[in-house]
Amino acid sequence: MNNHRIALIPGDGIGAEVVHAACRVLDAVSSRHGFTLDYQEFDWSCQRYARHGAMMPEDGIDRLREHDAVLLGAVGSPDVPDHVSLWGLLIPIRRAFRQYVNLRPIRLFEGVQSPLRTAVPGEVDFVVVRENVEGEYSEIGGRLNRGFPDEMAVQEAVFTRAGVTRVLTFAFRLAERRGGRLTSATKSNGIVHTLPFWDQLVAERAAHHPDVVWEQEHIDALAAKFVLRPGHYDVVVGSNLFGDILSDLAAAVAGSIGIAPSANLNPEREHPSMFEPVHGSAPDIAGRGIANPLGAVWSAALMLDHLGEEQAAADIEKAMAAVLAGTDVRTPDLGGTASTAEFTDALLALL
Repeated sequence: MNNHRIALIPGDGIGAEVVHAACRVLDAVSSRHGFTLDYQEFDWSCQRYARHGAMMPEDGIDRLREHDAVLLGAVGSPDVPDHVSLWGLLIPIRRAFRQYVNLRPIRLFEGVQSPLRTAVPGEVDFVVVRENVEGEYSEIGGRLNRGFPDEMAVQEAVFTRAGVTRVLTFAFRLAERRGGRLTSATKSNGIVHTLPFWDQLVAERAAHHPDVVWEQEHIDALAAKFVLRPGHYDVVVGSNLFGDILSDLAAAVAGSIGIAPSANLNPEREHPSMFEPVHGSAPDIAGRGIANPLGAVWSAALMLDHLGEEQAAADIEKAMAAVLAGTDVRTPDLGGTASTAEFTDALLALL
């Protein structure tokens, strides 16, 4: 019997609500498929920052290293600047564990209303592959002349051949397993050094994957086409910033950011990977018990797939589709009145 050690970081806001809902689903499928999950929960959050001045302890990375995967709920609080909470927890984990792929599936489910009349269930089904550890989110830069009229800030984008090539390799291989189409997000007409370099490396990798039909789109046009032609895309790969923006836009196209999952992957499996819903801590609804648990549940399914429990992951996704297509149970973000617990109960009944 396989046993998987899972680090739980509920985090802030609705994080605890959706993580615990996801664990109910995980427990159900693990029992059915004959594997076990050994959870260890950590209280790393903005509340911890308020008490101790740090989002996680100094040995936090070493404590996570002992686990097979990390399931994160959400990070962020109005009382703590976003750059403090993000750089105090999420980004150090991604970088320490070489989680250089951020994988964000986008799917319009039957029974979910997209804000776009052109979006059709069954046609909108693609994946955004985001470079996750370098690019525009580097630590290189600084502030000068603080408080004076000539104050300035400099932020350097970092694109390395190794870093770009490895995420492109992942994306092209994923496209080979899916529909055989890949779109690269760029802006090489305006950003004169890093993005032409990105385009060059895309062309180099494409030569190794002749069965993949590929194209490149400037980020502004691509954002528009996500709205105008959302069914056109299969695998979309972009830099750290471009992938971040595009995946949130795509989640909205698919009906609700509350559904969207993500996986921070170390494809070589040398370190733990981390799985988290995209929706954030949502402090405006925290504690009310009405958060949509599907983003966390779908993230948990991605985690099981990564851990080799593919059939259990598939069962979760089938149950998600069934509850949306076959029932009227909806949380408020989807136009319903169900609580987090009621929605999870409906999901478990179909599971």
